[in-house]
Amino acid sequence: MTKHLEIRLSGSGGQGLLLSARILAQAFASEGASVSQSQSYEPTSRGGLSRADLVIDGVRPDFPLAEKLDYLLVLHQCAAGASDEIINDDMTALIDSELVTEPPAGKFKVKALPLTRTAREIGNVRIANIVALGALAGLSRMIDRERLEDTVRKGVPPKFLDLNLEALEAGYRLAEESRDN
Repeated sequence: MTKHLEIRLSGSGGQGLLLSARILAQAFASEGASVSQSQSYEPTSRGGLSRADLVIDGVRPDFPLAEKLDYLLVLHQCAAGASDEIINDDMTALIDSELVTEPPAGKFKVKALPLTRTAREIGNVRIANIVALGALAGLSRMIDRERLEDTVRKGVPPKFLDLNLEALEAGYRLAEESRDN
């Protein structure tokens, strides 16, 4: 049975966070979990705060909105303080070491990884969301790796599939390397 998890993916509009949330939600649902997804973004196509919340449980969640995060992804500084009301000391925050210079405040565990830099090295900063997804999944071990890969295969356009799979793998590698440090 899937344990109760509350996850927020946050950053700036245009970073692909809603796609990442959809992929993660579909991966959990394919394992039989009940998933509630909500999203919020400012009315600009690029820039401005963007976030997506997932509430995951083995049974239908009592409340569909995140109230106490287990995991927080912050891909841009504009989102660093946007989750203060639902963070807790037991959660883990994954932040982009290039775009987030001041992590959210709290006593929780913070892992800063070069998510955007890694995407740039692969060849396209627009896949930083998938690098981050792989890193978050690798650090937390919240979802089966093959299941997430399969969901990426089904969730991205074929012409971008190889690039996204490379990004996911790079994220898992970052997580593994950070565990060794």
